[in-house]
Amino acid sequence: MNMKRVIIATALAGLAAISTTGWTQQDTWTHFRGDKLDGISGVAKVPLHWNDSTNIAWKTEIEGKGWSSPVVRDGQIWLTTATLDGTEMKAVCLELESGKKTFDILLFKPDTLQKKHAINTYATPTCAFEKGRIYVTFGTYGTACLNTSDGQVVWTRTDLTCDHVQGPGSSLMIYKNLLIVHVEGTDVQYLAALDKTTGKTVWRTDRPKELYDPLPWIGKKAYITPIIVRVNGKDLLISNGSAVCMAYDPETGEEIWRIVQGIDSTISMPFAENGVVYFYAGFVQNKEGKNVSDLIAVNPDGKGDVADDHILWRLPSPPLQLLTPLVLNGIIYTINSENLLQCMDAKSGEVLNSRKLKTKYHSSPVYAAGHIFFTSIKGETMVIKPGAELQVVAENKLPGEVFATPAVVNNSILLRTDRFLYRIAEKK
Repeated sequence: MNMKRVIIATALAGLAAISTTGWTQQDTWTHFRGDKLDGISGVAKVPLHWNDSTNIAWKTEIEGKGWSSPVVRDGQIWLTTATLDGTEMKAVCLELESGKKTFDILLFKPDTLQKKHAINTYATPTCAFEKGRIYVTFGTYGTACLNTSDGQVVWTRTDLTCDHVQGPGSSLMIYKNLLIVHVEGTDVQYLAALDKTTGKTVWRTDRPKELYDPLPWIGKKAYITPIIVRVNGKDLLISNGSAVCMAYDPETGEEIWRIVQGIDSTISMPFAENGVVYFYAGFVQNKEGKNVSDLIAVNPDGKGDVADDHILWRLPSPPLQLLTPLVLNGIIYTINSENLLQCMDAKSGEVLNSRKLKTKYHSSPVYAAGHIFFTSIKGETMVIKPGAELQVVAENKLPGEVFATPAVVNNSILLRTDRFLYRIAEKK
């Protein structure tokens, strides 16, 4: 695809100097679902009740549209947005304390655009943030690294292309000196590790051709974000594609193990706790001809094809799971694609409790200060207590649609709607 690369870094009126002293783990949210990509925050308190005029520290309008989650550190918030028609793609920076916009940086102006799903945007993947650098991606349309002090572009890549069909969705992950990028469309499916300093490719690993060739073309795509788990003193990169979940050596891209299942796309990312990895497989047809997507628990200490001896349990689930479940203290919390709120025993997969809801939830749940927060596409946030009883303690609503997963920092919640970024915090 031929695309012009536009590198315009425009600082909006005077970026104030920000002190980085005293910042802790509770003050950062650097990836999709947080620093550890697990949806868990270490803050001491957050509001349980709010509306458009109560416990709102500030709200800032974000031009265009995007479902990327806010990422935060050193007093800065970064997210992406794009025009509705996708002709302009931007990175935006706000001050955490005030909500004041400090950068609005036009990065890419594609010559041509692919179709996307009606509920997706051209700015759905979440950035990755480290000291001094923000890494931004719009999937096939471009990936970039920016200097967070002056907004200048450090490097860009526009050759990591694929046919998303339904728009971009996979978020970025920093691993040591590498930036991990998922490129999984109907035409090509691979993972790439870029040198985060230069943007050059360190390794590229394609999905197994023999597993993807038999799939229908529409089923080869995926939109997931990977995780890193520690197994026997070594790191593993876990990535669930449409046909297979695989573990890789994150330093080299070498395959360690695989579990084959699925004929169509995956969206929900893997998650882990207490040495067990959980993931949604690409969906298959059961004996009754109904599409199902198994939630699978696996012992990640294996090599080769581990499906026969390392799967701990399977739970048949509805396909096309968008949100990523939260696992906390041995219980998995999720709302599936048929609006069923569930808590499950993480050791056995037994459903401990469930409740049918009226609204869809595509934003992933987060845990903070003793509570779990689920936000619906209608801007409704249901607050529950952890445990098997599914005890709802509060229900809140903001105007607008919500697909972006919140960030939780500095005893506050950053919640993005289709128009605004809100900072929800108790007023002092």
